[in-house]
Amino acid sequence: MHIVVLGAGVVGVATAWELLRDGHRVTVVDRESEPASFTSAANAGLVAPGHAYAWGSSRAPGMMFRSLWRNDQAIRFRPRLDMNQWRWAMAYLGQCNDQRASINTQRKVRLCSYSQSQLQRIREETAIEYDRNDGGLLYFYRSEKSFATASGKCEILRGEGMDIEVLDRDGVVGRDPGLADARDRIAGGLWCRTDESGDAQLFTRALKEKCEMEGAEFRMNTTVHSLRTDGARLQVAETDSGPIQADAFILALGVYSPRLVRGLGIRLPIYPVKGYSVTLAVDKSHHGPKLGGVDEDNLLAYCPMGNRLRLTATAEISDYNTSYRPKDFTVMLRNAMELLPQAADYSQPTYWAGLRPMTPTGLPVISGTRFDNLWLNTGHGHMGWTMACGSARIVADQIAGQKPQIKLTGMTLDTIGT
Repeated sequence: MHIVVLGAGVVGVATAWELLRDGHRVTVVDRESEPASFTSAANAGLVAPGHAYAWGSSRAPGMMFRSLWRNDQAIRFRPRLDMNQWRWAMAYLGQCNDQRASINTQRKVRLCSYSQSQLQRIREETAIEYDRNDGGLLYFYRSEKSFATASGKCEILRGEGMDIEVLDRDGVVGRDPGLADARDRIAGGLWCRTDESGDAQLFTRALKEKCEMEGAEFRMNTTVHSLRTDGARLQVAETDSGPIQADAFILALGVYSPRLVRGLGIRLPIYPVKGYSVTLAVDKSHHGPKLGGVDEDNLLAYCPMGNRLRLTATAEISDYNTSYRPKDFTVMLRNAMELLPQAADYSQPTYWAGLRPMTPTGLPVISGTRFDNLWLNTGHGHMGWTMACGSARIVADQIAGQKPQIKLTGMTLDTIGT
């Protein structure tokens, strides 16, 4: 069967690989010149089932409210005259309670854990390199209160099979001596020994080459602007380079997915949430963390990637604008330099901002549709790198008529938000 994958981020390319393994002919279409040039370009780098908590929490509404006049909040709400934004924001706030957070976390960790196993399988199949680090990830807390809360909350993840160790401040530094400069600011932390990290863009581009070796066609610099159906089946993807026909189509266009299928009567609860990252050079003179992790009280993620250190922070509910100014990174860099003063060269930062395709629950949409040859694999939010390979295998199984290996409640069109 000829299958067209719309989108060449980490989710789309991983999907192409799974379809090739199943014997399909695959074409991947994307508007960028290279794969993983948009949301997957410079993300946090953490493959983190041990951090698969629901994004909606009881803390979030307060941060959103304070962000209306303060710029130092980890979650920022920038109101727009956009009903889609307000509709999404109200649905998101409806998920910000303990009951929904527990349900969404359980579902999320199952997908993340399964997906990590599929990533490991793909790595064994392909032997591709992407600055991988498999020493686990550390999640530390600056206050005793937040550390105590986290120590209890991690039981949800443990209940789903995650191996999480609670550490005092000396235990955190003992696990990663690169955090020695931060010791006095750490109350304690959690170490998930099975979590890992790596560069999603390097992975995606290397996997794209493997896909091409297996016969996949990549049509880059090609924008899909509409989908044409006969009422029951999708017939053509209309692009600025002409129509593309296929036996089946998979939508993996992240934040642009809702726009493309709205005319087909499909409503996807996905809205862009802007994230910011900084990449810093590292050489032998620097002394920084050897493992990736998160400063939880500031929601600052850090990830060593070979001769680079990646920092990420902030979730901004705004619009589709990816522009940024150096001052947008001031709080992130100040927090990082306070914690990790010797970790990297802070004098020449490489800035980036990207749009995460978030659903109110934080769960992606991996689903068939009322069109019998259109599938969805989109809305992976801030954990797309962690979820990508498992989501790819799931949608390939759906196409093959096989039962996915995990339950998809909350991730299909008929169960979203339940």
